[in-house]
Amino acid sequence: MLSYRHAFHAGNHADVLKHTIEIAVLEYQLRKDKPFWYIDTHAGAGIYRLDSGYAAEQGEYDTGVSHLIDADDAPALVQAYIDMVRTFNTPDALTRYPGSAAIAAHILRDTDMLWLYELHPTDYKYLAQTLPPTRRIRMEQSNGLDALKRLLPPTPRRSCIMIDPPYELDKEYRMIPEALSDALRRFATGTYMVWYPLLTTRDERPFLKRLHALGGSDWLDARLCVRADNSGRGMYGSGMFVINPPWTLKDQLEDALPYLQKRLGAYGGSCDLICSQN
Repeated sequence: MLSYRHAFHAGNHADVLKHTIEIAVLEYQLRKDKPFWYIDTHAGAGIYRLDSGYAAEQGEYDTGVSHLIDADDAPALVQAYIDMVRTFNTPDALTRYPGSAAIAAHILRDTDMLWLYELHPTDYKYLAQTLPPTRRIRMEQSNGLDALKRLLPPTPRRSCIMIDPPYELDKEYRMIPEALSDALRRFATGTYMVWYPLLTTRDERPFLKRLHALGGSDWLDARLCVRADNSGRGMYGSGMFVINPPWTLKDQLEDALPYLQKRLGAYGGSCDLICSQN
């Protein structure tokens, strides 16, 4: 089943949370001179048009990035996200949105490597066009969860792994913890970022309980809800579960999450930050 297209959702509130945290994690890695790998198991199309096509048709960026792009009071972590999106646009227009792979390609150094995986044939074609493969950018049209078995442990012994599936199928809620458990056995010290939706039609607590149990002694779980879970249908929020997060991330999110909830929570909502140390 390959019906999911992220272009419909580009720049929405879930992307804001996911990419804000991604930027914080990757920029922390740059503090060391040693190279590292970025592995994206569901890389998508790379860059998305907001002024035409699926994104314009759905308009979900009006629940996210469009409420932030002109902000002048953002916390440092959110400002870094705003600045990143602005680099892909002209000063007077918001027409393009960078996905996780494009953000990583912009941040990483020449000595670092990106390993990008995307199964959808059309999105893979767009990914290869927007981020052409080079010595430092490798990509493959395949299931990135399977690729983790080949890539881990990474050669430089430093890696950030983004796991961002569409959650179209019930089995993905089983596959993600299984793949993560196997990856941790191969490479326990990597930083793993797992995005997940909060849906009115699903109780996410069993899934999160499995993730928390895998995280060991060092993890955090950041959640952003833009409306109450009983005030409509579909996705009312999302979360990012991070294993081995930068030690700076907790304090950054304590500033960023309330700000994002205030700016994006047009229908109430909430934010939460749960840490293994709590």
